[in-house]
Formats: sequence, structure tokens, C-alpha cells
Amino acid sequence: MASTTSAASTTPSVSMPEPVYTNPAHCISFVLEQLQLHRQQKRRAGADPPPFFLGVNGVQGVGKTTLVSAIAATLRSPPHSLPTAVLSIDDLYLPRAAQTLLASSHPLNALVQHRGEPGTHDIALGVSLFCALKAHQHAKIPAYDKSAYNGQGDRMDEGVWEEVNAPGSGAKVQVVLFEGWCVGFRALGSKELRLKWEEAQESKEGTLWKHRLEDLQFINDKLRGYDALTEYVFVDL
Repeated sequence: MASTTSAASTTPSVSMPEPVYTNPAHCISFVLEQLQLHRQQKRRAGADPPPFFLGVNGVQGVGKTTLVSAIAATLRSPPHSLPTAVLSIDDLYLPRAAQTLLASSHPLNALVQHRGEPGTHDIALGVSLFCALKAHQHAKIPAYDKSAYNGQGDRMDEGVWEEVNAPGSGAKVQVVLFEGWCVGFRALGSKELRLKWEEAQESKEGTLWKHRLEDLQFINDKLRGYDALTEYVFVDL
């Protein structure tokens, strides 16, 4: 999927292969090819192949969830029969109490008054999950309820999270599908961010001009922490 632009005009990692778009059949073929290459490379290096991490990004409503569901269903079914875990970056949103604290700590920054932008996700939770999945260890996939508290949202109780790689469960997760609007995005340099903001102030196009530069810098700085998740992703769609 084509990448979007965040409040800080971020871009996907340039080290990843060219994106593949939304036709599920084309994506499945591409994913299987990349999975095979991933396994071959690890085995040639004498290592046990870790799960294959695939990132999917795109603007809201473009069909990320539908595409990921189709890919997951195909991978889980014969003849592939690959144990596949799915995580949306939305499920890493901060719990309500933490999001409320973030908003109140930055009352003038409209970008963090509600969930959505970089800085409103629990990166430590995501890294912990990815680390466990990479090591084929028992893990739980977090879940977030956007309808809680009249739409303000809150993390669901851990008791309802999906368990994977449980002891005695058989085959371990071989593919991890990670989807979200900013998956794979990288922060801009300070000079580039300022330049984009100044250009927006002149043109009044888009939304950057509506925000203070310091608020955009806050989001951009938070986005750097997302590199810890992006480093796990072998391919970004």
C-alpha cells in the first residue's frame, strides 16, 4: 500500500522492498516469495529462521484490515498451513489513564488530545511482544476497545487477549502481520521538518500550518521511538 504522511510528514524506511498494492492474490504471491527468501537466508547463515514480520500501512479506510485478514486466512489454510499472528498498531494504544495523562500534560498540543498520532501508542508493549514472537516464546496479542468510555477507548483486559505459542500448543507462529497507518514511518530531521512547516505556513495547504512547530516536533520525536518496532519488519507493504 502507498504510504501516507503523518503530522510530521514522515516516510517509510527506504531499506524495504518496493510496496505491493491491494490485490490480495498479488500480495499472497509476494509474501510467500519473501518468506521463502527469508528462510533461505537464515538457514544459509546457520540460524533457525525467526518468524517473518510483514508490515502493512495505508490511510484510514483504504482496506488494510481487509487485506491483512485475507493474507492471514490464506497463510493459515492448506497448502500453506502457517501459524500466523496479526497485530494492529491500534491495539498498542495507551490505556485510557495514560492517554488522559498525556493529553493533560500537553494541553496546547491538539495532536495528542486523542489517540492516533505517534506518542499515543505503547511502544514498550509492542517491542516486548515482538521480542517474544521472534524467539518463538509464549505471548499474548493485546486488544483495544475503541468504543469504551463513549468512544474515548481503552485497552481491553489482558484476560481476553489472544494467546500464541502457548506450551503444548504445537507449531509456533511463523508469520507476523503488523498493520497500521504509520507502520514503517521514520522521523524527519529537524531542519526538514521546519522547512515543511514553513512551506505549509505560506501555502496554507494540508494541515501542518494549523499546528505549532513545537507540537509537530513533539510528534516527530515520539516517532523515532517507533523505529524499535520497524526494525523487526522484514517487508513493508
